[in-house]
Amino acid sequence: MLNIRNRVETFSSYLERGGMDAAVIMLPDHQYYLTGFKALIYSRPIFLIINKERSTLVVPGLEELHAGQSAQVEEVKVYYEHPEESQTQHMSLVESVVKGNAKGSTIGLDFANAPTSLYQALTYWGYQVKDVGQELVRMRYVKEEEEIAMMKKAGELVNLALETSLKACVENVSELEVDAKGNAALYAKASRDYPGSTLDTIVMSPSGKERTILPHVFSNTRRFQNGDGVIHSRQVALNGYRAELERTIFIGKPNDDQQKMFDLATKAQKMALDFIKPGVSASDVDQVTRNVFQKAGVADYAVHRTGHGLGISAHEEPYIRFDSDLLLEEGMVFCVEPGIYIPGIGGFRHSDTVILRKNGAELITHYPTAIDSLTFA
Repeated sequence: MLNIRNRVETFSSYLERGGMDAAVIMLPDHQYYLTGFKALIYSRPIFLIINKERSTLVVPGLEELHAGQSAQVEEVKVYYEHPEESQTQHMSLVESVVKGNAKGSTIGLDFANAPTSLYQALTYWGYQVKDVGQELVRMRYVKEEEEIAMMKKAGELVNLALETSLKACVENVSELEVDAKGNAALYAKASRDYPGSTLDTIVMSPSGKERTILPHVFSNTRRFQNGDGVIHSRQVALNGYRAELERTIFIGKPNDDQQKMFDLATKAQKMALDFIKPGVSASDVDQVTRNVFQKAGVADYAVHRTGHGLGISAHEEPYIRFDSDLLLEEGMVFCVEPGIYIPGIGGFRHSDTVILRKNGAELITHYPTAIDSLTFA
């Protein structure tokens, strides 16, 4: 059971030290971290308002029962979209909650995620506004053991899904069909082993030299051809916590250029996984992989950071990139995923999820990286 109350108390203490009486939080992932509640949000905003005494969720009527059942808060306030109820304007309800919770003149707001209209409303109501976004991000850097336990279970699921999809990789199968094979195994196991749980999955399998150089592209109906490289990428979240696993594979024997670039990407990732541990800087980990690409003369094609934090969000801080001097800590969780994308040859990337432990990195994703294990007829 996640200790939501400790998190809220830690955040409330931060507000008090910063001279803020309350904060309004809009990012769904931050709200989940501080309440255990997360809903599908389309056009109806949800607000979390926290002060040292209470947490209040302001939700649309569609989410009233859901929030009442799931949210670890002192109160849920509801706005409606029909004339049978008097409270139909969400901003007037937010105003009443804020003014009831904030006795002083300063409110915290996550500048990176709050709409400008909310900032304008708070200032119109007479409050000064301070950014609390980076504190919320920092609170999520180091994972609690309960969070890590869920991520390990997600790792088991993503391992199964990737392995099942790769077994379906043959000439003339489509990217979407490959994704579907792993999804079916994933859904079946989660339904059997984790009753009452939620599942979120991200999957893509760009194939061929034109599509694998697009690091983030949806799978489509393209069919694998002999000689294709494929980057099969998966994330699975179980009850809100994620693991990621990616492998570059080949349909038929790779040519010399493909083999060379595959070997470089594999070497870069292995060196980063061997190097990463508490006490080293994020930039030093990034440089380990960049050194491999620089020595081979392909650094211009290594167009993204070596990795990113993982937890509730698909990508979250801290990031493993060249300009971060952050010292890594025990309990942080990262995807380590250096890649290169070369027009005319293709893209090459492996990703694994690692937990930083006292003596190094604990992998929670597992699939071979040897090219023989990743070549399919």
